Amino acid sequence: MEKLRKIIKPKPKPQEQLRDWQRRLHQESRNILRQIQALAKEILRSRQTVNCLYENKAQLNSISMHIGNSVEIALTVGHLPKSVDVMKFVNNLMKAPEISITMQEFSKEMTKAGIIEETVNDVIDSALDSEDIEEEIEEEVDKVLTALAGETAAQLPEAVRKEKLKQPAGA
Repeated sequence: MEKLRKIIKPKPKPQEQLRDWQRRLHQESRNILRQIQALAKEILRSRQTVNCLYENKAQLNSISMHIGNSVEIALTVGHLPKSVDVMKFVNNLMKAPEISITMQEFSKEMTKAGIIEETVNDVIDSALDSEDIEEEIEEEVDKVLTALAGETAAQLPEAVRKEKLKQPAGA
């Protein structure tokens, strides 16, 4: 049968064959180009989908953090009344106004003690200074008395002087 076909259908000429092959290649290249375009569209959609998925993941993480913060805030708010009760209890135990008054009195007493200490130190210092002056005064008085006693003794008769020298100093 093939022989019959070859006879009935004449052999195409090389130029016709070339055109036929070029037409088929051109059709195949258009088909490949369409497939490439379709694949490129799919790649773009896939990238967009991936980006959307990343955005969704970030939003979910953000929501998770907000929920965690909300829970922590709720716990803190739950503990506030307990803290208030503890503070009231501590204030009742401390009796802050009384402690304040006591601290003020203590401060006044410490101030008085400081003033008293300064005064005592000043008195002691001045007393020590006056002792030195008193000793000098006593020495001067003794010198004057000795000088006077010497003049008086010179004026006394000889018998009285001897008697005074014989008497003990304590009498």
